Amino acid sequence: MKFLFSLLLVSLYSFSFSQYIIITGKVINAETNLPMPGASVFAENTTLGTSSDAEGNFKLYLPPGGYEVIATFTGFNSSRKRIATTDNLPLNFELKVHEKQMMDIAVVSSSEVKDGWVKYGDFFLAEFIGKTENSINCTIKNKEAIHFYFSKRRNRLKVTSDEPLLIENKSLGYNIRYNLDSFTHEYNTNISWFTGSPLFEEIPLTDSTDITQLQQRADARKKAYDGSILHFMRSVYNKKLKENGFEIQFIVKDNGNDRALKLKNFYGALNYNFYDSTQTVEIKPNQSDLGVIYIKEKPSPDFLASRDNEPSAFQFSVLSFLPGETLVIEKNGYYYEQTDVTISAYWTWEKVADLLPYNYMLKEENIPVENLSQESSSAN
Repeated sequence: MKFLFSLLLVSLYSFSFSQYIIITGKVINAETNLPMPGASVFAENTTLGTSSDAEGNFKLYLPPGGYEVIATFTGFNSSRKRIATTDNLPLNFELKVHEKQMMDIAVVSSSEVKDGWVKYGDFFLAEFIGKTENSINCTIKNKEAIHFYFSKRRNRLKVTSDEPLLIENKSLGYNIRYNLDSFTHEYNTNISWFTGSPLFEEIPLTDSTDITQLQQRADARKKAYDGSILHFMRSVYNKKLKENGFEIQFIVKDNGNDRALKLKNFYGALNYNFYDSTQTVEIKPNQSDLGVIYIKEKPSPDFLASRDNEPSAFQFSVLSFLPGETLVIEKNGYYYEQTDVTISAYWTWEKVADLLPYNYMLKEENIPVENLSQESSSAN
């Protein structure tokens, strides 16, 4: 079955940013230096993408902020570059022909589970899509592309995909083309983690004049946004933690037990610095473990039922920093280095079913619409 995706640069919401930046560049074959027409170029975790023209050139319209921009073409390895819209430099990609690689040691040392969906399907969906209210209406359309591997020696489950996962989220009104890099669950520690590159598109309304449907979608997205890590990062950037319902604490060890240390000055404790030249914020907390409280919404009852000793009056999450590492936050809430922080507690409850693009609630007006059509079996 084939699924046609068109990247529509359309938003149902407008918020605070009015100016778009035009990112230009070129996609070429790394071996021949020839241009690659029809290559897909998109900003990861957004609805914003385009395709290269006959000369390999492209234009990508992005709101101010930071992004991972990815170029893909069938039969070639994808390439990604981290950018800030303040860079104002050509963004050129050289794609190399894809050569089938051996799977990593964890997969090689195990064998594929033939009835993987029967044994691990529900568990994978719970750990990847999630178990929130939005997960009920969130479906993977090409499950046949997913493979399950289990290593008895490592007691580890690994999940891979032959092609981008095509995810329909009816609750939030998005189709997601998710390039799954890896999904791993360690049974010894009961920890799951996954990485990938999501590309969003709006699901067209069944009736563009249906105000009720429009409002339902808006309400669902707002609920997913409130208290999320995206909401938190934007609140830090704009120095609006308290106004937006956030409090932060340091988690410190006291005789082997965790103890919350209340903070009088949030931004002083974060060593908040705004850099005018790059329009970025840098934080470096005085302690490695940062407790994040969102007081405007209670945790999901299902979350509380599955966890012991979790607070029921507010949502509590933890950001753990590598010792001495800083975090840089862009205007749109994008932050890096993302691998230098670990997320735990409530934020891990909200997975792909509650994922929003980085351009959510950013003002989008008077922007040329550039459509990118691609099929799941041959998408560039």
